[in-house]
Amino acid sequence: MEFSDEPKVGEYAEAEIEAARVLFARPATFIMGCAKIEQLPSPDLPEIAFAGRSNVGKSSLINGLVGMHKLARASNEPGRTREVNFFDLDGRMRLVDLPGYGWAKASKTTVKKFQDLGRDYLRGRVTLKRVYLLIDSRHGLKKVDDEALDALDLSAVSYQIVLTKADKLKKGEAEKVQAATLKAIAKRPAAYPHVAVTSSEKGFGLPELRAEIMRTTGVVLD
Repeated sequence: MEFSDEPKVGEYAEAEIEAARVLFARPATFIMGCAKIEQLPSPDLPEIAFAGRSNVGKSSLINGLVGMHKLARASNEPGRTREVNFFDLDGRMRLVDLPGYGWAKASKTTVKKFQDLGRDYLRGRVTLKRVYLLIDSRHGLKKVDDEALDALDLSAVSYQIVLTKADKLKKGEAEKVQAATLKAIAKRPAAYPHVAVTSSEKGFGLPELRAEIMRTTGVVLD
């Protein structure tokens, strides 16, 4: 299935939305969690990765995209997920959950170990198409996010900001946070020039994000 028109950044044709819905409704399974770079699966499928502070809602977003409640498991203790977790979507792409950052309870040695693992993955993964950096829409970009943004820029990996938990905001606030975030990343070389606004709980923003992921990976349906 191909799309002849070229929608603008952040715009998606109805056919794209529907194709992405069908794709993400197909079987999704957990493959493995890797604590060392040597453990990564073979780079034989396009991959998109999710990064963000602990407790920003990465597990909820991944589960929301594939329509499953327990594919990615959230921990009761933020920052407990310290591996690179791989999920297969219909044998066509992989969704990758990177270790969270901003842990308050972890030692500096532990934090460095798993941040280095994330950086190694970003630098060396030839099949990585984009990183989706999740930011809590209630707080916007914080100083703790700067290190992640810098690492992504240095890795020359395309990344897009995804605002989460937008259902918690008052009417009109999401648009303001979206605009402020876009302005803040305007001069960052690897930042994709569109900020997505989502709510895993309410489901809004997810159809468009699915379409963006499908477009980015180049996956097509038979």
